[in-house]
Amino acid sequence: MKGIPRAPLILGLAGLIPFIWGALTYLSDDLHTWGTHTFGSRFVGPYVQLFYGSVILSFMSGVLWGFATKTSGRKAATCYMLSVLPALWAFFKTGGGPVSTGTNLMYGFAGVLILDALFAYWRLTPTWWLRLRVTLTAIVLACLAVGVYL
Repeated sequence: MKGIPRAPLILGLAGLIPFIWGALTYLSDDLHTWGTHTFGSRFVGPYVQLFYGSVILSFMSGVLWGFATKTSGRKAATCYMLSVLPALWAFFKTGGGPVSTGTNLMYGFAGVLILDALFAYWRLTPTWWLRLRVTLTAIVLACLAVGVYL
């Protein structure tokens, strides 16, 4: 994580909390029960992961849109078009049950990482961006996999 500014690193890691919490409450019945009584059923297990994952995919569309503003012409049009894909994916590919939604979110986050790499290749992102995104995406995918594969 060397070279990543402190604020994006801390905020990025903090953004993992709902994914990690969802995985932990999926794996532990006691933690799930405590979380349900403390926070409500929407904030435990796959429910928190799936809703939050849809929100974050949409957020990532906005981030990519911001990167698209750094170019012009045809490349800008391509970047703007690519930037809306994560939000559209979240809209159309979630809601079909926890396993299919979790699977589709995993594909969505992997797809965003590919878009991150493309935007980094085009030098539209900060130099540290891809290092941060690879780490965050790996953790998100591992957490979502708990609900999909266990």
